[in-house]
Amino acid sequence: MTDTSMSRDQRLVLTIAVLASFVTFLDGSVINVALPAISEEFRSGLTVQQWVVDAYLITLGTLILLAGSLSDAFGRMLVLKVGLYGFAATSIAIALAPTAEILIIVRGLQGVAGALLVPSSLALIISSFRGVAQAKAIGQWTGWTSAAFLAGPLLGGLFVDYLSWRLVFAINIIPIAITLYLMVKLGQKNERPEGAGIDWWGAVLGIVGLGGPVFALIEQANYGWGSPVIYLPFAIGLVSLAAFVLRQRTAKHPMLPLGLFAVRNFSVGNIATALVYGALSLGGFLVVVYLQEVAGFSATLAGLAFLPITIGNIALSSWFGGLSGKFGPRLFMGFGPIIGGLGYLLMLNMGEQVNYWTQVLPGVLLFAVGLSATVAPLTAAILGSIPENQSGIGSAINNAVSRIAGLISIALVGVIIGSELTVDSFHRGLLVTAALLIAGGIVSWIGIRNPEKVPEPIA
Repeated sequence: MTDTSMSRDQRLVLTIAVLASFVTFLDGSVINVALPAISEEFRSGLTVQQWVVDAYLITLGTLILLAGSLSDAFGRMLVLKVGLYGFAATSIAIALAPTAEILIIVRGLQGVAGALLVPSSLALIISSFRGVAQAKAIGQWTGWTSAAFLAGPLLGGLFVDYLSWRLVFAINIIPIAITLYLMVKLGQKNERPEGAGIDWWGAVLGIVGLGGPVFALIEQANYGWGSPVIYLPFAIGLVSLAAFVLRQRTAKHPMLPLGLFAVRNFSVGNIATALVYGALSLGGFLVVVYLQEVAGFSATLAGLAFLPITIGNIALSSWFGGLSGKFGPRLFMGFGPIIGGLGYLLMLNMGEQVNYWTQVLPGVLLFAVGLSATVAPLTAAILGSIPENQSGIGSAINNAVSRIAGLISIALVGVIIGSELTVDSFHRGLLVTAALLIAGGIVSWIGIRNPEKVPEPIA
């Protein structure tokens, strides 16, 4: 995980940052394979499955930027510790949840704790590394956290089949305890910068702006679009999102520096991120649940279905990252998502009876190559387009975009497939997933420019 050329403190910092963020990314994907078991235990349907995923993503995605402000105002070490204790407490509460309603509520609280971990971890890296070493450390952080996201379904499957879906969350205590111990060993004092502020109104507008539409999209199957229970939250959410953008233009301490989006690669890269990570969440959700509920796979086998993606990402990301550094990110961000989309199109031959080797694996392998070709160049294009001293907020924005994209895509599941997962509705979901990936490739090819010089600081 760490480089021998690093100092002792730098190795500790990188390990702490990876472990602290690892649990948030793991819990974002591990849940998919546990959804059928949760539905069976609580005798619930698709709507509850969507809420179990999105309750976490709503708070995580909307609060990541606020958490960056909290880290600036109160010190990254303090915010990191609060996030770790909060994540541990909510993980135990989820493992003990007696009803689906309580599970959903606590998942939302877990997202709050998770939001505190990601920007604080990045801030810790940025403050401890400089120059090329900083870029390399961020790359290692990205690689390990991406591996956590992709390995989640396999780990979840093993726990569901051989232990309990509840222990998937209780196991978080182990990496959290190790992280807290390493923080004590590091002995770094908490520092509170002067003049930092928090945009509380922006945070509220952001939460309402995302929460309202997501609620409407998930619950529209139960109430219908003509119900005020649906159209009022949807309308209030859209107004709040517009107010959030206006607020960021005038706030003294904005959560979202809009000036960054004037940078071409930053703005285009984040559009590509939304498309690619929306597809990643949607496709992962649909395939893992379909393999269990329709094709009759065990949770472990359903989780194993995506294992080649994890292996491919670990094995190929660094290689593609090196090629991207040599030839520029545009080529890889263009063809990578399109190859991934073709992989999902190959899965369209799946029916009620599924042969993994002929109907799933070829598509998964193609998607694995496409995703591996995309991730490192995407990160490099976005962070490489802005000055080094803004890489922390740039990375936080990109993380927020990817989580929000996943949140919206899961909220749209009911709109895409209806109230029941069948062969036909599953195929519709695969087509939408492929379309998002291909669109991400097209947007990148048209919009991304290979860098020519080091960017100047942005006012």
